[in-house]
Amino acid sequence: MKTDKENIVIIPTYNEKENIRDIILYVLNLKEIFDILIVDDNSPDGTAQIVKELIEKYPERIFILERQGKLGLGTAYIEGFKWSLAQGYKYIYEMDADFSHNPDDLIRLHEACVKGADVAVGSRYKTGINVVNWPMSRILLSYFASKYVRFITGMKLTDTTAGFVCYHRKVLETINLDNIKMIGYAFQIEMKFKAYLNRFKIEEISIIFTDRRKGTSKMSGSIVGEAIWGVFKMKFQSVLCKKRYLK
Repeated sequence: MKTDKENIVIIPTYNEKENIRDIILYVLNLKEIFDILIVDDNSPDGTAQIVKELIEKYPERIFILERQGKLGLGTAYIEGFKWSLAQGYKYIYEMDADFSHNPDDLIRLHEACVKGADVAVGSRYKTGINVVNWPMSRILLSYFASKYVRFITGMKLTDTTAGFVCYHRKVLETINLDNIKMIGYAFQIEMKFKAYLNRFKIEEISIIFTDRRKGTSKMSGSIVGEAIWGVFKMKFQSVLCKKRYLK
C-alpha cells in the first residue's frame, strides 16, 4: 500500500491528566514530524478532555480513540495499530504518556527504521542497566524477566518487554493482530516474538528509561503472571505448529 503519512505515535492513557498535555506538546515540537494518536480507556480524571482541547488547536496532528473502560494495554495498541494502518502511516510507534520514554528518542527509533530495521526497540538493557528511579526489586524483576523471555523464545533481544517501539507498517500488516492473545505488558513480548518468527529485522537502540514523576504506575501482579506463564505457552504453541500460530 502506498503511504502518504510518515510517523504516528500511539499513546495509551488511563488517568494521565498530569502528563498528557506536556507529552503531546513535547512530541509536536520535535524536529521530525510525529502525529499522535491517544487511545484513552475512559479515564475518570479527564485525560480525554485535555486531549480534545489540544485537538482543537492541532486537528491535523492529534487524534483520539475513546474506549468504554480499562480494557488492557495490548488491546489499546491493537486498536491504535489498525487505525494507523487505515490512515496510511508508514512508521507506527508505541510510547508511554508519563515521560518514562524520552520523546527525543523517537527520532533515533525513526532513523533506525529508515536505515533498514523493520522493528526498532528502545532498549533499557543493551548497554547495561539504564533505568532511573526504579527500586532495585523492580529493576531485577524487569531485567531477569527479559532474560527469561530470551531463554524461552530464542530471541536475541536484551529488552524483550520494552514498550518503546517503532514498527514499519509491513510488520503490522503481516502479523494477524486479531490473534494476539496477551493483553497486558506481555503483549510487548508477543508482538516482538511474532515479528521475530516472521524474520523481520529487529534492532535495539539503547535508551535511558526514567520512572514516572507524576501519576500512578499501572503495574500489577496479574501482569507479571501473564508474562511468566504466557511466554511459555506462546513458545509451546509456536513449536507445536508454527504456521497455525502465525495465522
